[in-house]
Amino acid sequence: MKIYTRGGDQGKTSLVGGERVSKADERIEAYGDVDELNSILGYLGSLLESTRKGLAGEIRKIQSDLFLVGARLAAAPGGRAARRSSKPLPRAMITSLEEVIERMDKDLEPLQGFILPGGHPTSALAHVARTVCRRAERRAVRLLDLVSEGKGPLSDQEVVAYLNRLSDYLFVLARYCNHIHGVPDVPWDPVDEE
Repeated sequence: MKIYTRGGDQGKTSLVGGERVSKADERIEAYGDVDELNSILGYLGSLLESTRKGLAGEIRKIQSDLFLVGARLAAAPGGRAARRSSKPLPRAMITSLEEVIERMDKDLEPLQGFILPGGHPTSALAHVARTVCRRAERRAVRLLDLVSEGKGPLSDQEVVAYLNRLSDYLFVLARYCNHIHGVPDVPWDPVDEE
């Protein structure tokens, strides 16, 4: 299989189902953010693989789930691929994140205030993933807004819910990475400007 096709050289790409759209289309932006998130999680998983195989395995599962999310965002509205993927994302994708959040949270000290992203490098990278996840969530919400305005492509509430829960998971994971590496969270200490 050839990697390059030259099909995108004019600034267009194909959605699942064949519709050609601008590479700046809202759907491309949305699933591009999901792809970026998936790559960051791949890096984070590789850093955890040697010492925390369970966490690395959870991250690989999330990466697989993100392919489903990306496919939902990449399906041309009204096309056969969109109809095939029109059933909601499995609720288990969200509940499994909630279960893992609760499991990790049991080992963490209660938050006393805001924390700065940082600490152990795996924690910092989980925070980077969280911010990219929030951007992907905002893009998915924008797709929903366009649909409600009668101007836009199909998206679905389950994608938004999944990305919202995933960003929660990534925040807790960042704290958990600090915890398992014996590094304290970095509390935010607002500077008095007087």
